[in-house]
Amino acid sequence: MLRSATGDAGDYRVVTFDRPAARNALRPADLDALEAAVTEASEPVVLLRGAGDAFCAGADLDVVERLDDPAAFAAHGQRVAAAIEAADSVVVAGVDGAARGGGVELALACDVRVATPDATFAEPGVQFGLFGAWGGTARLPRVLGEGDAMDFALSGRVVDADEARRTGLVSRVVPDPSAVAAELAGNDDDALRAVKRLVRDRRSTAEKERAERDEFASLHAEHFG
Repeated sequence: MLRSATGDAGDYRVVTFDRPAARNALRPADLDALEAAVTEASEPVVLLRGAGDAFCAGADLDVVERLDDPAAFAAHGQRVAAAIEAADSVVVAGVDGAARGGGVELALACDVRVATPDATFAEPGVQFGLFGAWGGTARLPRVLGEGDAMDFALSGRVVDADEARRTGLVSRVVPDPSAVAAELAGNDDDALRAVKRLVRDRRSTAEKERAERDEFASLHAEHFG
């Protein structure tokens, strides 16, 4: 179950994982609701948060244990993570409390990840014979580097906010992630979208630099031409 509302100033959208009794574990319908909430947002910034004492525990284990088609379930989560990555809005993961498994993977798909001092992260699937399959093995080494990614994914150990900051899993440790969303939303909408699009661009450096020049010239003409 998800809740969606505008931020305090109405300039960013807050999407909340809202199953606190289940530590915000996700079922297929929740994944669909998340995809819709992020891709249909009209605000320039979307903040993902969790209700209660967890950010997101990942996939609901009751669902996982009964899967008839595990590959399709993995593909479902991968599609939602890709939709977050490709969304027009800048998506901020505001991790307060536990992020586990798929919750970490969805955070990895976000453009900015910040944590409160109470945040913790882990990929515990290896402890019971699985691993994160919502794009985590692709995104972890890009975000952390291969060494820290291997340690994090293979150990299943819990990482606190300070270590997450050191390895690059999050960019800041803050008292309130909504302040970061508001800060980003205070910038120019078109510039935010251009920067996200360019940083996410997986083409060669030369192609990306050419696109960067074109985007810069376009924005300059719009604001100063």
